[in-house]
Amino acid sequence: MRLLLVEDTTELARWLQKALTQAGFVVDWVADGLAADHLLQSEHYELVVLDLSLPRLDGLEVLARLRKRGQSLPVMLLTARGDLQDRVRGLNQGADDYLSKPFDLVELEARIRALLRRSHGQQSQTQVLGELVLFEQGYFHLQDKPLALTPRESSVLTTLMQRRGRPVSRQQLYEQTFTLADEASLESIELYVHRVRKKLAGSNVAIVTLRGLGYSLECQPCG
Repeated sequence: MRLLLVEDTTELARWLQKALTQAGFVVDWVADGLAADHLLQSEHYELVVLDLSLPRLDGLEVLARLRKRGQSLPVMLLTARGDLQDRVRGLNQGADDYLSKPFDLVELEARIRALLRRSHGQQSQTQVLGELVLFEQGYFHLQDKPLALTPRESSVLTTLMQRRGRPVSRQQLYEQTFTLADEASLESIELYVHRVRKKLAGSNVAIVTLRGLGYSLECQPCG
């Protein structure tokens, strides 16, 4: 598997190139966005590990040009921990995942392999609503931090996220959250909605109750 690493911090880039090569990848490294853009037009890569802060051409512009050309290879963003808006913009422009510096090499390798497994003939399923991100691997981040959810809470939030901005009835949430073997009433779904609401508190994403229709996940406001 041939990867392109785009990182302008020489020490970090050399460390990553060596580690990923030892993990079995063929890794080309460039230190600026313009060089990366040229290589992406002339060479074939399975995946790009892309820093956002780059000389000559920033990472978001590299990503934008890549997607404008119709290239669908997976893109893993590397970002500074505080750059929430850039991460959201990157995901909206077609990035598949991101890691904040500093990060664990084991996690980077695991995420790269997950993206590669999903890349052949599949479109990225990463979804963004305000400060909430649902990755195609099934986990959530809220305000740039992992959001801890129980399996049923995750099911409720995933169902609402996939239909964000549209009403979802209690019956629909119930069917996605419980199985026939579960001894739970329809009203029990309100408990899980309440729990998820509490975990979203303080962000710009909220579960809104729509009388007679159910619930809707909305961003208030969403820029």
